[in-house]
Amino acid sequence: MAAESERVDRSSHSMDKSITLPPNEIFRNLENAKRFAIDIGGSLTKLAYYSTVQHKVAKVRSFDHTAKDTEDDPLYEISMQEEILARLHFIKFENAYIETCLDFIKDHLVNTDTKVIKATGGGAHKFKDLIEKKLKLRVDKEDEMTCLIKGCNFVLRNIPHEAFVYVKHADSEFRFQNTHPDIFPYLLINIGSGVSIIKVESEDTFERVGGSSIGGGTFWGLGALLTKTKRFDELLQLASKGQHTSVDMLVKDIYGGSYVSLGLTGDLIASSFGKSATADKEFSKEDMAKSLLHMISNDIGQLACLYARLHNLTRVYFGGFFIRGHPVTMHTITYSINFFTKQVTEPHLTELTSQGEVQALFLRHEGYLGTIGAFLKGAEEDNPNQYSWGENYAGSSGLMSTSPDLNPMQRARSGTFDMLEMDRLERQLVNLPLLQDPSSYIPDTVDLSEDALAREYWLYCFEEALDGVVKRAVASQPDLPEAAERAEKFRHKYLHKLQTLRHQPFAYGSLTVRSLLDTREHCLNEFNFPDPYSKIKQRENDMALKYFQKAVKSLEELSWEQRQFALVRGLLAGNVFDWGAKAVSDVLESDPEFGFEQAKRQLEERPWLIDNYDQWLERLNGPPHKCALFFVDNSGIDIILGVFPFVRELLCRGTEVVLASNSSPALNDVTNNELQILTERIAAMDPVIQSAVKEDRLTLVQSGSSSPCLDLSRLDKVLAGVVRERHTDLVIIEGMGRAIHTNYYALLSCESLKMAVIKNSWLADRLGGKLFSVVFKYEVPLDKKNTTLDHVPVTPS
Repeated sequence: MAAESERVDRSSHSMDKSITLPPNEIFRNLENAKRFAIDIGGSLTKLAYYSTVQHKVAKVRSFDHTAKDTEDDPLYEISMQEEILARLHFIKFENAYIETCLDFIKDHLVNTDTKVIKATGGGAHKFKDLIEKKLKLRVDKEDEMTCLIKGCNFVLRNIPHEAFVYVKHADSEFRFQNTHPDIFPYLLINIGSGVSIIKVESEDTFERVGGSSIGGGTFWGLGALLTKTKRFDELLQLASKGQHTSVDMLVKDIYGGSYVSLGLTGDLIASSFGKSATADKEFSKEDMAKSLLHMISNDIGQLACLYARLHNLTRVYFGGFFIRGHPVTMHTITYSINFFTKQVTEPHLTELTSQGEVQALFLRHEGYLGTIGAFLKGAEEDNPNQYSWGENYAGSSGLMSTSPDLNPMQRARSGTFDMLEMDRLERQLVNLPLLQDPSSYIPDTVDLSEDALAREYWLYCFEEALDGVVKRAVASQPDLPEAAERAEKFRHKYLHKLQTLRHQPFAYGSLTVRSLLDTREHCLNEFNFPDPYSKIKQRENDMALKYFQKAVKSLEELSWEQRQFALVRGLLAGNVFDWGAKAVSDVLESDPEFGFEQAKRQLEERPWLIDNYDQWLERLNGPPHKCALFFVDNSGIDIILGVFPFVRELLCRGTEVVLASNSSPALNDVTNNELQILTERIAAMDPVIQSAVKEDRLTLVQSGSSSPCLDLSRLDKVLAGVVRERHTDLVIIEGMGRAIHTNYYALLSCESLKMAVIKNSWLADRLGGKLFSVVFKYEVPLDKKNTTLDHVPVTPS
């Protein structure tokens, strides 16, 4: 940070003019900017703009099969079409760069018809004339606290793993929190020059319930007097190297040890700066800065705890200039909160903290709250809060390591420009109503940021698979000669993301297999590869359809009990056809004749790795389920020869079925558009499926997802409505991404089936199995079990 400060001090207009901005990285899509907002603080400027982005999407359209067609005619055609996407861009940079950035915006602003820029922050008045002169926009100033709250609500609602607990010296410095389905109420402690304590109860209901004049300005002011250091970041750097015990009087300095009867340990600070009055010596700048930091942080921490208890709140977020992602401030605040929450003596308060301790929570995008809020104030006519938004990993910088010794040059660069991008999603995302406890739901099975061995393995896996992804991306667009060049750009970008995540696994929240897959999809879309597996899916769908009637006929010839097992085995065999698994994609590429029967032979024999099949069979002897929600996985053999026969049996039992598939492409997963066409064709061949579709007993719904994994807390609102209306009492989750990498431990309020074939030898070994081991996990909620269904699902250690 010292290097960063030097650069700021040397700044001048001439230096500003010499800065070369990388426009493709920092001001992306600026030519289509529609609306602006700016938040100018004492040293950093945060700029927001909304733009429309043209990107390619893969569309499928059914051929007209009413006329005579040959067997070789494809089921549907694939076309690439342009669509408009709404995107929010947020850029953070030092005030030294503001004139250069405004010049750049002025030179590249062509399509905007806005006349106003919303502004907030203490520097908005200072730079008002400059902004109006450069951009020819009227500066409309918004209340700083209102913007802060609006921004905080927005990130908490739309960015999973936005909030984190800071744990110094842990394997991962950051412990990310799951987004609570209801973000309200919470306490926001904003530490600027002073401290404001705000209780937030709803989107527009908040009040300042307290505060203090002893805040960041106090630390800076007193620190400057004590150390003669004028720069805030340098003062924090001094504090990080100091020993406060040289300056502070401890309990043991007074009593010779602990004060046992009061429960005070000997190392507890009895008096901040207490030794400076009696010790006849000079104190180092580092020690004084550290003592001062402890004094300010302890005071703020105690105030935060008292107000949290007063208002019966456990969620306390810290932000403001004082925090700014600095490790030493986050650690001292955290230490203070932890100390004071343990000093609980009143019985009713003990009950409060046992249900959920007051925690010091920090935000990944804390620096953007004001500008997000200002933007939202200016965009109210567009109703931005009626949509769900998602972070675009391809265009966001990610959280930097707080360690000053780790990648110091990278930290210095991150202080210059930092970016966040949010894409508006087509549909509003909500919780699956059948989650047993939405507030404790964790989608991902393994947190790679805390498991170094697993992290290194999966990063290596994704790097190794990159050549294959690039090859398939180019092959999916044979008529576009520039596809190879775009594919190489994709390779470079995604490889850079993987390298960043190797050094900073917490960059985008908890690192998981899901986030690695999603980052890859975002990077593919960035370079207009919306569906690299489109032609593979088309070919496999056409092939599998030819065998559907034969597969159904062979099943109908079996006895009831034989058929139930054959259906499960067929579904599992279909799940083998996963182009996202290297062990399978290698086989599929080298052996085009590998088919359904060969896949069945690959499956392990019973007992399976996780085997609740007997309990499932026993349940099938009982009454039919009212409605089954089935999250499907792959195209081709999986959906046509595996899923549809299984669904057909459920329908024959009298169970309604809702098939939930991806809204957008990911790997070779079937999309909702593709599934619509496949269902029409199967219905034309099979009277059971045909009547179920006509009678609305078989329904197709988009999941709202564009990932090979599944987050049950972010599903299409329409799907959630269907689940409620149909009184769904069975959830089926299929596939390694949806049922192993995610949702393996998900608890539902109804019966559930989680089925997958382990197609990764490392993961199989981790779970105590081998390649092509089977997971068949049937679970019944505790409150719905009876003596005939009672069982304890087996879980791997």
